[in-house]
Amino acid sequence: MARWTAADLPDLTGRVAIVTGANSGLGYRTAEGLARAGASVVLAVRHAGRGAEALARLRAAVPGASAQVRPLDLADLDSVRAFAAATSDDVDLLINNAGIMHVPSRHTTAQGFELQFGTNHLGHFALTGLLLPRLRNRPGARVVTVSSVMHRFGRAAQLDDPQSERSYSATGAYSFSKLANAWFTLELDRRLRAAGAAVLSVGAHPGYTDTNLVTTGPGADGATLWTRVSSAATKVLGQSDRVGALPTLRAAADPAVRGGEYYGPSGPGEYRGHPVRVRYTATGYDETHARRLWDLSERATGVSVP
Repeated sequence: MARWTAADLPDLTGRVAIVTGANSGLGYRTAEGLARAGASVVLAVRHAGRGAEALARLRAAVPGASAQVRPLDLADLDSVRAFAAATSDDVDLLINNAGIMHVPSRHTTAQGFELQFGTNHLGHFALTGLLLPRLRNRPGARVVTVSSVMHRFGRAAQLDDPQSERSYSATGAYSFSKLANAWFTLELDRRLRAAGAAVLSVGAHPGYTDTNLVTTGPGADGATLWTRVSSAATKVLGQSDRVGALPTLRAAADPAVRGGEYYGPSGPGEYRGHPVRVRYTATGYDETHARRLWDLSERATGVSVP
């Protein structure tokens, strides 16, 4: 079978896509790919200045692109609600891409949630729930939630302490948040199908990709020798962000994709390569854990997904 590339994207003219964390890395490359295929793209970003720079870069790369920047801080549920309230148009594609990784010490969001879980899962859970009525109006709409190979190391036992209040591990909290992405993707798919909705919930992960994710989180307490070594190693060993974004692009637009599927790189360990259908760890498919996460997410965010 031929390798899937961005050239395989169908015509997305007339489709509206929201990409979180679209100012750099995977988010930017995802937005660029969707815009190149004709979609009207909303770059949902935390920093207005960086968003403006990304928009200028996008318009230079894709002349005539339909794109705009809108503020969104997933670590602040007030910002999530404001973003959703200001979304007046229907949405075809919601790409839950933004994230933070391996924060050395325990930090919290505006509402007091552990930063990695609060940003990577709770922020996207609330955003999806609030935008779902906009998605359900569009035939073929999709929600794509980006997980990570690190979800394999997430522990279901952390559902007893999702905010890492009793003990904190930078890697453990990140892995749990990425496992939460898997549970959320699959539980959303089950609920959409049970409701007879046409929206697809699909997962993706980029493998080992050279982005600023490896330094932003670890550098939250200040740059260290480890952040510098990690950055240098990723530049040598990681694949480009353009290739790393391909699983997300395929999950978002390949007509053959079905709800509940998961896409990642084809190479050994799913660290590099072109996108193929892969599988979450067995824990990711546990429906009891997924329902428990869903319930605690509704309580934490105050968002009841219709």
